[in-house]
Amino acid sequence: MSVTDTDRFRDLLLRERQRVQAAIDNLHEENPGSIGDETGEDAVYDNHLADTATVTYDRELDYTLEENSEHVLAEIDAALKRIEDGTYGTCTNCGNQIPPERLEARPWATLCIDCKRQREGR
Repeated sequence: MSVTDTDRFRDLLLRERQRVQAAIDNLHEENPGSIGDETGEDAVYDNHLADTATVTYDRELDYTLEENSEHVLAEIDAALKRIEDGTYGTCTNCGNQIPPERLEARPWATLCIDCKRQREGR
């Protein structure tokens, strides 16, 4: 992969990293305290059970989104490291070049599409 390509993909990765980090920060701002803080200390006695269940469900959904976002951040950071190491764009399974179209769609990809399909059992 040429220096120009890696520079372009580095920029893509850095922009995506900023976007994902902003999403995580937003989740933290929306949910600064515990579920008890959100529903109130006397939630068990004052709120309807369905209200408490809704808050709990929403919080769990946010935790899942945050966990997934943190996983993507780790993948982006690993891709940035591969750019620095000179191994970016090489399939970690077969060693072939990952097509630029795949990297456009998922710049942190570590597998070519054929190896990815094999892993998914397709």
